[in-house]
Amino acid sequence: MAYTINKTDGSVAFSTNNGKITDGTVDNSTSLQLFGKNFSGFGEGLNENLVKLLENAASTSAPTSPLKGELWFDTNTSQLKVYDGSAFKPTGAAKSQSTAPTSASAGDLWHDSDDDQLYLYTGSAFHLIGPVYTAGQTLSGWKIETLASSGGDKVVSSMYAGNTRVAILSKETFTPSVTQTGFASIKAGFTLNSTLGAVFEGTNTQASFIDVSGSANTSSTVIAGGNFLRTDAADTTTGALTVDTDSGIIVGDAQELTVTVTSNDVTIAQTSQDKDLKFTVNDGGVTKTPLTLTGADGGIDLTGDLTITGNLNVSGAYNYTSSNIVEYTDTFLKVNTGGSETDAGLIVETSDSDDARLFYDVSANQWVAGQAATYSALLRLSDLTDDGDANKGTKPLTTDSSTGDLKVTTLTLAAVGSAIAVGNTALTTVPTIGQVATFGNLWGGSAKFVQTGDPSASDGANGDLWFKYEA
Repeated sequence: MAYTINKTDGSVAFSTNNGKITDGTVDNSTSLQLFGKNFSGFGEGLNENLVKLLENAASTSAPTSPLKGELWFDTNTSQLKVYDGSAFKPTGAAKSQSTAPTSASAGDLWHDSDDDQLYLYTGSAFHLIGPVYTAGQTLSGWKIETLASSGGDKVVSSMYAGNTRVAILSKETFTPSVTQTGFASIKAGFTLNSTLGAVFEGTNTQASFIDVSGSANTSSTVIAGGNFLRTDAADTTTGALTVDTDSGIIVGDAQELTVTVTSNDVTIAQTSQDKDLKFTVNDGGVTKTPLTLTGADGGIDLTGDLTITGNLNVSGAYNYTSSNIVEYTDTFLKVNTGGSETDAGLIVETSDSDDARLFYDVSANQWVAGQAATYSALLRLSDLTDDGDANKGTKPLTTDSSTGDLKVTTLTLAAVGSAIAVGNTALTTVPTIGQVATFGNLWGGSAKFVQTGDPSASDGANGDLWFKYEA
């Protein structure tokens, strides 16, 4: 009677003859030989079936007519595979090779023997399980570690790059009891390896501290901490400092000095009551204060020479206190600028109420001088004359401009000189008429003539003397 061969689920093992094996025959519908009743010589075939089961049909080619769930060891890939009803798929064991396995099933593992990394097949592609770095890259990425400390073991996350620990992420601050290169102490948060000069690169919205140990900028937009001005210590900048607000600058612990702007007008203010605003210079190593704006009276104290290029306009009085002589290098000192018709000049204060004055009298168009409101015109060259006869009582006399003579119609002298003595040729005083007459009487009261020619009958009078000399 024929055998009916059933599978585990109760269905027939093969479709031929409805899963039945005729007596005395062999069925090859599967990977094994199935013998019918009373088949002669079945021993060899049965033993071969057992060997195939032991070696899982190890071969370079897959078994023919496989059943679902049948195992096959693929000697090409040295991989055990199972038939899923349509194809042989690798079993759950990871395959270690340099290239990704073919015909993989979801859940299959593949060990990349070149990079020493494990992959999982998702049903469509192999995805990396780990590690995230290849064997050539060495340890890179995060690694969970336990570090010993005096306060107990601390679990941290270490960041590696090329087998070098770059940073440590910790939930608390502690000091490792075993030396960790680049990490003398570990702060709560993110601590960088101090031996690498490691820095944060990119945009940071908030930081507790800034490293000011360096001043070399990475670029025009990445500025070293040492190039920022400090508010807690004296600092220096090599660039221009711009305060882009009309509120300006405030200096001093009591905000004594302010520089502000209003409607484009700049105000420099000393805000402390009755205090001065001083401007000092270094004169040969000595600090001097040439200019002081005095807060007590709102005045200006100027010490030292003052050079003005341009006009000096003074609306109030000009006073001096310590100098007795005022000197000017200009050739003219101009007053009454603008030329208005008013007297102007020099006033000298005296002890009484009326000062002495030298000024220009615009009504007379001449200079006058005097004191106690009594002024006289100053003598000018145009006021002089050499003709006292023509200008009687109006102008002072001078010698004639051409001859050097002084012309006077009548001259009255007081008693001057002395009597003319006979033989006195050195006397230079002016004699009076009386003295001359007296001298004439010494000759007898007659006229005396001295000429080169002889006298005529009409010359002289009785008693006159005539002296003739050769021409």
